Amino acid sequence: MLVTMYLLAFLSLLPIIVVGVFLVGLRWPASRAMPLSYITAILLALIVWQVPFNQVSAATINGLVVAVRLLYIIFGAILLLNVLKESGALGCIRRTFTDISPDRRVQAIIIGWLFGTFIEGAAGFGTPAAVAVPLMVGLGFPPLAAVLVGMTIQSTPVSFGAVGTPILVGVRQSLASDPEVLQRFQEMGLPNLDAGLKQIGFQIALLHGCCGVLIPLILVCFLTRFFGANRSWKEGLAVWPFAMFAALAMIVPYVLVAKLIGPEFPSLVGGLCGLAIVIAAARSGFLVPKGDAVWDFPNEQEWPSDWQGTMAREDSTTEFHSVIAAWAPYVLVAGLLVLTRLTVFPFKGWITDPAVTWAVPNLFGSSISIKEVPLYVPGSVFVVVSLITLILHRMSWGQTQRAFKDSFITVGRASVALVFTVPMVQVFLNSDGGAAGLDKMPFVLAHAIANATGNAWPIFSPWIGGLGASVAGSNTMSNMMFSLFQFGVGERIGVDPTWIVTLQAVGGAAGNMICVHNVVAASAVVGLIGREGTIIRKTLLPFVYYVLLAGVLGFVIVQTT
Repeated sequence: MLVTMYLLAFLSLLPIIVVGVFLVGLRWPASRAMPLSYITAILLALIVWQVPFNQVSAATINGLVVAVRLLYIIFGAILLLNVLKESGALGCIRRTFTDISPDRRVQAIIIGWLFGTFIEGAAGFGTPAAVAVPLMVGLGFPPLAAVLVGMTIQSTPVSFGAVGTPILVGVRQSLASDPEVLQRFQEMGLPNLDAGLKQIGFQIALLHGCCGVLIPLILVCFLTRFFGANRSWKEGLAVWPFAMFAALAMIVPYVLVAKLIGPEFPSLVGGLCGLAIVIAAARSGFLVPKGDAVWDFPNEQEWPSDWQGTMAREDSTTEFHSVIAAWAPYVLVAGLLVLTRLTVFPFKGWITDPAVTWAVPNLFGSSISIKEVPLYVPGSVFVVVSLITLILHRMSWGQTQRAFKDSFITVGRASVALVFTVPMVQVFLNSDGGAAGLDKMPFVLAHAIANATGNAWPIFSPWIGGLGASVAGSNTMSNMMFSLFQFGVGERIGVDPTWIVTLQAVGGAAGNMICVHNVVAASAVVGLIGREGTIIRKTLLPFVYYVLLAGVLGFVIVQTT
């Protein structure tokens, strides 16, 4: 029986092994590696798990729908960038960042870590990469470097993305399914599920604060080591005071909000406070490199071919002088994302009304249902703001045509990889209910690891969360799948189960750094298709750091409380 458990765990891991070997190891493009992973998942589901064909088909169709949603986000993000480029506003935006500091390390921290955190708090679901990555490319970052920055920051802010969705939806739906959880909360002095979620949210923020404080420094060290003329770690470490200052400027309010208010606003408020503090400090020259200490990338003519995407980065010849008008589209994006996500405003109710929602229950007679809310997808915000910008910046018909044409071309290049990646994920996640009587593949794997690790489980708990997010592409989905399982393991080994759920959520956030379809989406917005494996090889290092540190800290905490 034990042998069978571990054999099934190995088989359930095969689709991920295929990704690791071909995409990461052999550096095949996702458009070639992901079809193999999809076929592997299909064969396992049909032959070993004996899942009905109608359920596999429904999972595939659901995956295609999700892929279209991702392509829509990519299209909207790249359209906005192309509109700004054609109008000349992108050059004006570049000058504002140069005025703050010409140092690329400083710019990466402000745009990636702080602005990215704010956008994550407002919208989540990969939107920060869709906003920050093309902005950095427009400022002169190599596309590969911009994607690396955009993926690396997909860690600390993610647990509180989209105004707390990974906790308020993911963890809640998982734990609420078992009445014994509420009873356990009451024994711990937590009167209801909301109080339990607030406590878990605060613990998540504390653990993220400990792990995330080094992320800005890791980010700049990666830039100087992999994209600098001298390929030096030392040049990244040289700005450690500024990196730590920026980290704490976000993390301190982030933790305080989690403690005092709850899981909705830590990333949103932390990112906004961090932006205000760090930009003001940088403008005054506080801790910012000056003179010969300013660091930049090599000249573009010296960039290796694998740094570059297919997106043209030439500035428009149109003169653009209004800083306010140049930044207005990004301010409008941020504002609309916040207004349409917070329930205190009526807009969320309007755009999620059933009248504007498309739903197909029990597709092909399976348990899988499809529900799409097109106006709620961040891509709609990008498209609306792009259309407003066409008028605001008084763009010509020729400029408009070029912006739309370039955006459609970019989306087309990303589509091949995503139409196999996301269906593979959906088949993997919906592999239960077969004639073999087996749990879904991720559960089989998690149970085997829990059985093997015993009381050392807290060290491994974040890895399960990370694996779930890296496959599903969502911390919310990972928490929804595994939170109750993690809670139960915590009870079984005799430790505080809320800390085990905390470790799950922190690992799930870090898993976004190595998620294939997130990497494909982030790469697509800058035309960097086919180098997904190269990116994951690099983001794997901060992911391992994050889950390893979280696991060790979690083990110490549960043993001493």
